[in-house]
Amino acid sequence: MAALQTRALSKSYGSRLAVDRLDLEVERAELFGFLGPNGAGKTTTIRMALGLIAPTNGSVEILGLDVRRHRSEVLPRVGALVESPALYGYLSGRDNLRVIGSQLGRVSEKRIDEVLEIVGLKGRDRDRVRTYSMGMKQRLGLGIALLNNPELLILDEPANGLDPAGIVEMRDLLRNLAAEGKTVFISSHVLSEVQQICTRVAIINHGRLVRLAPVAELLQDGGEFEVKVDQPDELVAALKRQQWGGEARSEDGLVITAAPDGRGRSLIKFLVDNGFTPDAVSARHRDLEEIFLTLTEDPVK
Repeated sequence: MAALQTRALSKSYGSRLAVDRLDLEVERAELFGFLGPNGAGKTTTIRMALGLIAPTNGSVEILGLDVRRHRSEVLPRVGALVESPALYGYLSGRDNLRVIGSQLGRVSEKRIDEVLEIVGLKGRDRDRVRTYSMGMKQRLGLGIALLNNPELLILDEPANGLDPAGIVEMRDLLRNLAAEGKTVFISSHVLSEVQQICTRVAIINHGRLVRLAPVAELLQDGGEFEVKVDQPDELVAALKRQQWGGEARSEDGLVITAAPDGRGRSLIKFLVDNGFTPDAVSARHRDLEEIFLTLTEDPVK
C-alpha cells in the first residue's frame, strides 16, 4: 500500500489547468522529492492531498484511503508544513506546541518533550518564539507537524529561509525520520538538498508530470563523456561526422560527447584510432539542478 497516490489528479481554475492528470505513487518510508518551477502546480497538488481544496477530476489516496471520502480518518495520520509555519511569537516554543496540541486533541507533555528532542529545540523551548532564528522557527514548524506522530509528512519548502547550517540540520533530521519508518514528501527549490536526501523525485511542469525516477538514475542519464585533448575543435568536427556523435560539443576546453556503444573504452579506441590521443576521458555526471532545468526549460505541449 502506497503512502500517497494520485490518480489522474486534475485541478482547473476557470480555463487555467493548474494540475493536469497527475499520477504519482509514493512508497512507505520513502524520502520523495516533488519538484517544479514556480506556478507548476506543486502547492495546488499538496493542498488537494491535504483535503484543503477539492480536485476537479481524479483522486488522492493517503495510506490506502481516499482523502475526500475518509478525510477524518486520514488527516490525523499526516503531518504537514506548508510554506512558513504560523507561530505565536509572544509564546514560547513549548507553549506553541501545547496550543496546537490542544487543537489536535490529547497531546501529552511527554510527546511534546519527545518532539522538542527530535527537532533539537530542547534548551530553547521556554524562550519566546520571536527570539528564534529562521532555522529554529522552521524546526518548530516541523515539530508541530510531528505532534501527532504521523506516518506521512508533507513538507512544502522545509528549508525556506535557512542558512547553510540550518539546511544541514534539516537534512539530518529528515533522514532520521525516514530511517524511523516515516514517509517524507518534500516540495523544495533547494535542489542540491533534494539530490542528497531523496531516493526518488517527480518533476512537474505546467501541471504535468515530466519525469518520475530514482535520483541515482537521473544523475546517470545522458551517457556522455568528458574528453580532454589538445585539439578540441578538430575533435568535435570528427565526432559530428559519426552517427553517434552528433551532439558533440566543446565546453570550457573539454569535449562533451557520447560513445559509440555507450562505453568509455570504445570512445578511447575511436580517439586513438583517429589520432586524438586523450589526456583524460571521464564519465560526465550531471547534477539535479542541470537535469531539472533541461526538463522544464520549454513549455509542455
